[in-house]
Amino acid sequence: MHRRKIALIGAGNIGGELAAQAARLELGDVFLFDIPDKLGIAQGKALDLEQNGSILGYDVRIVGTSNWTTWRAATWPS
Repeated sequence: MHRRKIALIGAGNIGGELAAQAARLELGDVFLFDIPDKLGIAQGKALDLEQNGSILGYDVRIVGTSNWTTWRAATWPS
């Protein structure tokens, strides 16, 4: 099954909450994009949310990145 790839710019509180909501609703795989200086925060938040899926019962891939090629691969927003 083909899943959407959702790109969110900003891995702060709002970006993290949007990623969590998208994951819980299983809207698609989520890519949290932030500036290179905040890459560790984006990756850590993505890891926490992805591991939370085993407890809350969702199955999506969540990635933290600072690479624009991830954004180009997203299917939403189009």
